[in-house]
Amino acid sequence: MKLSFVIPAYNEEKYIGQCLQSIFDELKGESHDVEIIVVNNNSTDRTKEIALTFSNVKVVDEPQKGLVNARKAGLNAATGDLIANIDADTILADGWINKVMDKFKYNPQLVAFSGPFIYYDMPWRINFLVKSFYGLGYITYLFNRHVFHISSMLQGGNFIFKKSAFEQIGGYNHNFDFYGEDTDVAKRLNKVGDVIFSFSLPIYTSGRRLREEGLLKSGFKYSINYFWAIFFKKPFNKTHEDIRT
Repeated sequence: MKLSFVIPAYNEEKYIGQCLQSIFDELKGESHDVEIIVVNNNSTDRTKEIALTFSNVKVVDEPQKGLVNARKAGLNAATGDLIANIDADTILADGWINKVMDKFKYNPQLVAFSGPFIYYDMPWRINFLVKSFYGLGYITYLFNRHVFHISSMLQGGNFIFKKSAFEQIGGYNHNFDFYGEDTDVAKRLNKVGDVIFSFSLPIYTSGRRLREEGLLKSGFKYSINYFWAIFFKKPFNKTHEDIRT
């Protein structure tokens, strides 16, 4: 199987280099078939220039800003069987790629796989509270997936899906731009195969949104949009604050 990374990036010159380097670090000594696509989403800084300093990184320009627009542009350019959606401010954890490839290899029914965020630049007490939040989310995930059979859970910025399965459900839903996008994908993919969330697949990310919005406000927004996407098939918050410069 070929794995395609799709990385939306708008004014991410501070983070994109370490994100890409983490992928190459994970590939050292491995023979995985991987391609890396950075979607330059109308950046006005050195994002594209920095991405192009890495060999074997493809940069796709998408002038229309928006997370879903960027993800779709990256998907259209991808040639892999698996699409890894990560954010420009994420850093792969040790063994991330191996875990992904093994999980899809040994479970032919798997169509999507995801794990939690760990905020590498936030204090331990914040990460403890975030982990507790994930624990509550995991309980709803188990009920929604195994009891009610209505949905599953994916963490935006840390999820992988089979391209063929995604095409089967009609691709991205443009009713979603930011909040609820991952939940909408999880719900629709859950109808065609296994959509699994596991704490064994963490990814490191910046806590800049938590610092900007505050933990409680951010947690509330993600929670209400999670349930809104499941039950009403649309986001509760149609707009979001852009924390990037």
